[in-house]
Amino acid sequence: MKRTRQRPLPSGRVTVPHAVTWASSVGLAGTALLACEANTLAAGLAASNLVLYAFVYTPLKQIHPINTWVGAIVGAIPPLLGWAAASGQVSLNGMILPAALYFWQIPHFMALAYLCRQDYADGGFRMFSLADTSGQRTASVALRNCFYLLPLGYLAYDWGLTSGWFCLESTLLALAISATALSFYLNRTTKNARRMFHASLLYLPVFMSGLLCHRVRESQECIEVESSQRIVELSSSLGTILHETENVRHPNKVKHTSVGAQARPPVAYASVAPFPFLPAPVYATP
Repeated sequence: MKRTRQRPLPSGRVTVPHAVTWASSVGLAGTALLACEANTLAAGLAASNLVLYAFVYTPLKQIHPINTWVGAIVGAIPPLLGWAAASGQVSLNGMILPAALYFWQIPHFMALAYLCRQDYADGGFRMFSLADTSGQRTASVALRNCFYLLPLGYLAYDWGLTSGWFCLESTLLALAISATALSFYLNRTTKNARRMFHASLLYLPVFMSGLLCHRVRESQECIEVESSQRIVELSSSLGTILHETENVRHPNKVKHTSVGAQARPPVAYASVAPFPFLPAPVYATP
């Protein structure tokens, strides 16, 4: 292939045994480093991604067009790996960036496969665009996956990762790349395919920058925790006042009912009169 023939391995500057030895050494060392310095979950994700890339995705390139979707999974795992290394778990809100990487890769590689379809054919790679002479199916897949990018900003805001500004910016960004994909779908020319490819190159760094700039900071989380603690304190105080008032009005009744009974925790007072609309307080973990 023209686009890869000058790389070290195809050009012969690096031998196959040398490449295998180096890749295996670095892969094992990196996985061990993650296991020791991060956690076993991150190390497991790294090891599985190495196996998926080397032994599934790479051979599939010469077997079936599904290689593009498998490659998208390979590209989506690294940000999930980073989340697991930092938090020690794989949570729902940690799927925003992997989802963005996965859906972004489809229009990105569909544009590339359309632009280089003859080069891929010469190299023996079974890309999706090779069996699609008109390019309609290739453009349709790219457009559909651009639409899948639209709700990611709202989900990031709704799940408490970012502010509302990111919701707006991410939606506009997804609409922009969708417009280039729609243009390619309506008029399947090399120019429109290259425009969609360039839009995909711009999308990812802008999306990540927005996610970073509009993230919900720890100070905001502390404010929410303090507010919850104040609700707990207010609820406890109100419960104490109510109990003392009831004791003054009906001393015999209170005395009778309080024998052998345990005091209700503050959370119980948060959901009863006189303020039934108060939410149950969230206790901050130490």
